[in-house]
Formats: sequence, structure tokens, C-alpha cells
Amino acid sequence: MISKNFIIENAKTIFYALIIAVIIRSFFIQPFYIPSSSMEPTLLVGDRLFVTKYSYGYSKHSFPFSPPILDGRIFSQKPEVGDVIVFKTPADNRTDYIKRLIGLPGDNIQFINGDLFLNNNQIFKSRVPKNDIIYCGNQTIDVIKFKEKLPNGAIHNTVYLKNYSFQNSDVFIVPPKHYFFLGDNRDCSKDSRYLTSVGYVHEDNLVGKAQFIFFSSDFRIASIFSFWKWHKTIRFDRFFKTIN
Repeated sequence: MISKNFIIENAKTIFYALIIAVIIRSFFIQPFYIPSSSMEPTLLVGDRLFVTKYSYGYSKHSFPFSPPILDGRIFSQKPEVGDVIVFKTPADNRTDYIKRLIGLPGDNIQFINGDLFLNNNQIFKSRVPKNDIIYCGNQTIDVIKFKEKLPNGAIHNTVYLKNYSFQNSDVFIVPPKHYFFLGDNRDCSKDSRYLTSVGYVHEDNLVGKAQFIFFSSDFRIASIFSFWKWHKTIRFDRFFKTIN
């Protein structure tokens, strides 16, 4: 027969473990899963990564369920252009998105003939001859791959459809205390270009900085239960890959 003390001690252990997990998740590091292809080729569907919560300080969105316990940010640190950041979408302040930071408060951003301009300067990009297999949803898409260099020297890979479906835009002027984000899969990303769904992201909505991938799998190839195919579904080459 199970004693009362045994139940109480186990309940305490579980309670303390949950408290420690919440503290680690809220203040230090949190795992995230990539469910969409909007950040390919940098992040693939099935990547699991760690995000540091302390990188930009803390807001209510640093905590589970975003409780209204903080007004604004504390220990705030400014992100840098080129950072890959998890944030809560302004549309509902609940859904986690991950994109690349392109525009800081006061910056202006525009697409002209498929080229990205930041503060009236064209962002330099050089074509990469070899393309990866790139998805948009469940469909593969025909893209051109580039290395893109931001004004602060940050370099990352981007892909564009060969016909540059997003060719021209109005000028986006980033409001105070807001940021402008783009997906690296430029023609398959819902991001700050779409003001009614994402738009400019308030600094309080920043959750953390993506640091590295700790596990990656592509179970579109086979079910997770097909262990004899794990050598095909698990992307061992992406384990502990730094996110740039």
C-alpha cells in the first residue's frame, strides 16, 4: 500500500521540478520547434532550437501565457540588425513567430524591382550558384539563392523566387520602439511587409534570440515510428549548428 508520505514527497518533487523548469524557460533558455518554411534555408521545418531569453531583457512575453506582471521591458538590451528573433505576433500577442531583424526604429525599408533597400541604400547580395531544395508549405519552389550582407556586416542566406513575386513595395517607416522583420524565404513568408497580419513588432513582443539548433528531423520522409529510416529522417549534420 502506498503511504501518504510517499505521495506527498513525490508531489513536492514534481512541484519543485516544474518551478525550476519555469524559471529556466522564463529567464534563461527555451526550446522552440520550426513548423514552417518561411526561414529556409536558415531554418528548416523540423529544426528544434534554443532561444536565449536574457538577450534583450524581459517583458511579460518572457513568461508562459504572457501574464500581465511587467509593464514594458526590464534589463532591456537592443537587438542588432540580422539577429534571428522569436517574437509574439502583434495580431494576437500570443503566437510565436521567428524571423530575421531587418529594420530598427526610425529605419525605412523598401523593395524596388525585387531588391531590398534599407535607409535608401540597396542591400548587397551575391548569388550562390548551388541552390538547396526549398519548400513553401509542402511544395518545392524554384528559387535563386543569395548571400545577403547587411550594413553592420552581418551575412546570411536568403532565397527569392526566380520571378521575384514580391517586386515592389511602399516605403515602410519603422515607428519608435518597433522593429521590422523579414523571413529568409522571401517569397514564402508572412512578415512585417504584411501590416494587417504581422506588421511592425513592438519591443515588448520580443521573446528571445535564436542561438543554435540542437535537433533536426524531416518526418515528411517517413513516420517517427519508422526507426529503420531514421538515418534518412534525422538531419545529423544540423545538430548544434549555430544560427546566423
